[in-house]
Amino acid sequence: MKLAFPLAVAAALSLTLTACGEDKPEGAAAPTQTPSVTATPTESTPIDPAINTAPVKRTKTELTKALLALKELPSGFSEEEDDPAGQASTPFSAPTSKCKTLVKYLNADEAPGSKANAHRSFSGSQEGPYIDFSLDSLRTQQAVAELQDSYREAVTSCKKVTMRGVGAGSTQMEVVEIEAPKFGDSPFAFKLTGVSGPKEGLEYVAAVAGISDVILSVGILAGQPGELDGATEAAVEKARIILTKPGS
Repeated sequence: MKLAFPLAVAAALSLTLTACGEDKPEGAAAPTQTPSVTATPTESTPIDPAINTAPVKRTKTELTKALLALKELPSGFSEEEDDPAGQASTPFSAPTSKCKTLVKYLNADEAPGSKANAHRSFSGSQEGPYIDFSLDSLRTQQAVAELQDSYREAVTSCKKVTMRGVGAGSTQMEVVEIEAPKFGDSPFAFKLTGVSGPKEGLEYVAAVAGISDVILSVGILAGQPGELDGATEAAVEKARIILTKPGS
């Protein structure tokens, strides 16, 4: 199941999404009882901006090793296989110019400017949660920071999305930036909340963080409060260990 950067909604629920800029009444999401993703608390050491300023070449194999594996998740999860044929190539569209950049990013199979990419997707059950982890090599810390700034601006510019389910009608979803997990370099996060339609109450949360010259994205659909923090912490800590090894 190949997921677009960094959104897992389309693949996880076999849905087609279309972005729009119309305002609708806000609504609250109902929590779903699902297995939790947690990480053992560890101290994250910030990377000195003066280090690794030269371009770093990464490989898909290296990035794959740096991703969380099934054995590192709680029991009850299973790894999802790629299914490119079952996905629309451009599940998002923008009727308004303010959504253009966000739609471009959400329709991409990997981070814009990525030189190498690796991803893994997991599900707790048919009801969720669905969790997606992606790592993209951008070669430099500056490139990572610039993409994070651009993505944050895109998220704050596009306020609403419409989610079109297969034979299930459309759900209006609100897009908001939320407090990001405090892991990785300059992390930020956002949330989609169903405010009307058949999937009213559905939540999707995503976090994007830098790890030196690599950008990490974590997305959770139909999860529980606190899962994004635990999943992001675990993903950042493993990636730091692998990507900062001598010779990496």
